[in-house]
Amino acid sequence: MSDTHIIQKIKDRIGNAVLEDHNFRGDQTVTLQKEKIVEVSQFLKDEPSLDMDFLMDLTAVDYMDRKPQRFEVVYHFYSSKHNHRVRLKVPVDEDDCLVDTLTSLYKSANWYEREVWDLYGIKFKGHPNMKRILLYEEFKGHPLRKDYPVNKRQPLIGPMN
Repeated sequence: MSDTHIIQKIKDRIGNAVLEDHNFRGDQTVTLQKEKIVEVSQFLKDEPSLDMDFLMDLTAVDYMDRKPQRFEVVYHFYSSKHNHRVRLKVPVDEDDCLVDTLTSLYKSANWYEREVWDLYGIKFKGHPNMKRILLYEEFKGHPLRKDYPVNKRQPLIGPMN
């Protein structure tokens, strides 16, 4: 198969929703409209020639003022059958920090999505338990955002009785 076969299959499936793509040393990346993330993830999982059975990672990037949309949610998929991988990126606007959940497709999305919510403030629509996972509930803000004040004091919590 060609070095860009995964990119081409995604383009064939949802061509007009692909915002950009690239292939660098076999590392295939597709940036797509966030409304298509569930459809494309389902396709990656169900298409026998792709068989992406493992969501390896899900994280976010805060570009602050460097891109039109402040954030990107980044997904890394892997096929244990075919030994190939793909990265999907979805731009997320600061005023609409909401992306559809992948928890019904990949159990690993549960923890990853909670981590992104906790650290970046991006919520996942339909997530079964969207609450903080690393920080305590009273924590104010999202510490991996570029505009989070480094010296910010947080409310102290006492012992749980």
